[in-house]
Amino acid sequence: MTKLGYQMPNFTYPGVAPADLFGNVVRQAVEADTSGFDTVMVMDHFYQLPMIGPPEHEMLECYTTLAALAQHTKTARLSALVTGNTYRNPALLAKTVTTLDVVSGGRAQLGIGAGWFEHEHQSLGFEFGTFTDRFEKLEEALQIITGMFRGEKPSLDGRWYQVTEAVNSPAPLGKIPIMIGGGGEKKTLRLVAQYADESNLICGVDEVGRKLDALAAHCQRLGRDRSEITVSYQTRACVAPTHEQAQAELDDALASRGMDPRTMGDDDAAAIRALIPYGDPDEIGELFSTYLVDGIDGVTVSAIANGHLEGRVALLGETLSKVVG
Repeated sequence: MTKLGYQMPNFTYPGVAPADLFGNVVRQAVEADTSGFDTVMVMDHFYQLPMIGPPEHEMLECYTTLAALAQHTKTARLSALVTGNTYRNPALLAKTVTTLDVVSGGRAQLGIGAGWFEHEHQSLGFEFGTFTDRFEKLEEALQIITGMFRGEKPSLDGRWYQVTEAVNSPAPLGKIPIMIGGGGEKKTLRLVAQYADESNLICGVDEVGRKLDALAAHCQRLGRDRSEITVSYQTRACVAPTHEQAQAELDDALASRGMDPRTMGDDDAAAIRALIPYGDPDEIGELFSTYLVDGIDGVTVSAIANGHLEGRVALLGETLSKVVG
């Protein structure tokens, strides 16, 4: 399960042309693979998310990218953080992830969620539906996918999906872990308790305890052993050899998005920098140790500000592997 995952949510890098883009992605994945990260992850989106950049920024298709990274990495699992169920047929998704498992030598992981980014659905012609629709779809999808992963031939005549004795051959090389992303206490964490091996929480640090209590309650009601489920916490970091370097790299990244702290007053600059934890290895290590409260097994982290710079992912992995253990 994921104890220390490295996520790449961004593929727009200063000075990196499209022809050189994948080389930079490979370097990040290799640094992660060799510095202590146990999982390498990319977002499953087609447009960049509004909190990161405009929709026309570069966004590589998730599973093509993961399959290519399988040829450059050796030990790290490969996963989406997380697959948007709304634009992937579940039987095809099971086949895709199983193929990733085969081509990676047994390193595939399925990260999945209900889907939420309405703009890319509307723009690209994927049905978005209501909140309830999306979670009903996700549950039907999980019924199909889990059966196919187990080597069964599932059939389902559901409201959203229909399959008849769905064959998945070749089978996965081993058990493919299923991670469900999100922090919804009524629906998301219930699906984790019923279908998943891992929960990846997206929430404020002060909300973690309540999320863990909700997950435990679902497990108890469903007769699931809570200890079977790994829980990771999703966050960001900008680490550099010195505090000053980390701040400068963070400021450069924010400036590229039209939010340069160096042009702001002290209070506004501090507030905008607080969006991404930054500092030297000691500072980042100390901060991340506070995330590992009882019930949190690990973290998934993106280096959105400076991961494209050579050596920064390796430094992050070396720093956090001492904390996560």
